[in-house]
Amino acid sequence: MSYTLSEEQEMFRQTLRRFAEEKVAPRVPQMDKEDLFPRDLYEDIARMGIPALFYPSEYGGSDADLLTCCLASEELCRVSTAIGAVLGVGHALFSSCFRISATKEQKDKYFPDVVSGKKLCMFALTEPDAGSDIGSMRSRAVLDGNEYVLNGVKNFNSGMDFADMTLVYAMTDPSAGMKGISTFLVEKGTPGFSISVTGRMMGFRGIHHCESVFEDCRLPRESLIGKEGEGFRDVVKVMDEGRTLSGASGVGTAQGALDYAIRYAKERVQFGKPITEFQAVSHKLADMAIMTETARHLIYRAATVVRDHTKESMKLATMAKCYGTDVAMSVASQAVDILGGYGYSEEYPVERMMRDAKGLQLFEGTNQIQRNAIARTILT
Repeated sequence: MSYTLSEEQEMFRQTLRRFAEEKVAPRVPQMDKEDLFPRDLYEDIARMGIPALFYPSEYGGSDADLLTCCLASEELCRVSTAIGAVLGVGHALFSSCFRISATKEQKDKYFPDVVSGKKLCMFALTEPDAGSDIGSMRSRAVLDGNEYVLNGVKNFNSGMDFADMTLVYAMTDPSAGMKGISTFLVEKGTPGFSISVTGRMMGFRGIHHCESVFEDCRLPRESLIGKEGEGFRDVVKVMDEGRTLSGASGVGTAQGALDYAIRYAKERVQFGKPITEFQAVSHKLADMAIMTETARHLIYRAATVVRDHTKESMKLATMAKCYGTDVAMSVASQAVDILGGYGYSEEYPVERMMRDAKGLQLFEGTNQIQRNAIARTILT
């Protein structure tokens, strides 16, 4: 199967790279230092049409294929993993869920504002006692007349304080296990819904990780996305896209670290010559380039088949996330080695890239759980 970029995709990549370098990169050091995502920067990103990539053309979207969406995440992550990963995965999960399960009325109501960048939706699945083990979810939604009453706690909700609404997964039938999970859309400001930032993280500065609390939060019946009990079925499908995009974020992070390490090594002189002339350094750079390119091709391969929702596509999406983010961590760490003491300093971007790469290995399912999933697909 071919996944060579078309001329249009290559032009898109170059346009987005210029945007990322000119508009996004200058804001990243301050964003990392102050742990704040500027709303005006998101508005610039929206004007570039990046959110629109994930949505149908009938709502003003670009109806882009997943490979093109991966290119967007990759290019943004070259300069900021936090921005590229969260925007890419956030829009992918929301648009995928709606594409699979939402009614026309729900799409008509929510898609236009999200496509234009006026609003942003995030994703609340993880709980204090239900991370990789989704079946241990305790959040509960009970139908009471024409309303659902939602109670529960979610944590590690990336960007929730920045978002205008969230997709929330809760049990509507605890006796049914995974088949008792349903999906709801909850708008910010709904009585009984509160958000708090859980603390400063090692990486992904500017994208806060939040705890969401639902206390007798009453939702209209129309807040249910799809049918009761189909939430887990849908989340498995949408997370294949999210995992592929996480892999693309890893490739972008690795490429950014590699590019910076190459520039630095060409300029850094020791013992009278650039350190690129030392074989230990040049071989390290070669290995970093090999890993990055290998991961890129795996992600592009996955992107061409993931929306088929087959066992093979699930395997490739999981591999893409696991390998792509492991490569990001390895390449960023080696970039720190090449810069030496400077690499360990906040004055240079590779230490931030390494911190962000560690986050990539953890969200969208830890890479340990990804390996469990890969093993199941190849052993059954």
